[in-house]
Amino acid sequence: MPKKTLERRVAELEAKVAELIPSAKPDTSFVDSVWGVFRGDPAFLEAMKLGRQYRESLRPKAKTSSTRKRNNARARH
Repeated sequence: MPKKTLERRVAELEAKVAELIPSAKPDTSFVDSVWGVFRGDPAFLEAMKLGRQYRESLRPKAKTSSTRKRNNARARH
């Protein structure tokens, strides 16, 4: 294969690869590029609600006032 043909083919391939790779703007961070993408999406809102419920289920339960009164009454006897 002649050298110029090979060089030309490599240059064409490099140009095609450059088209396939998205150009990243150096002043745009990943967070800035995805921030707000799911705003108002019902599936996202449901996922956030379920995540919140799960995290709250892991927290220790606060004692109710009736439980405290019962424990205080037992402690006095």
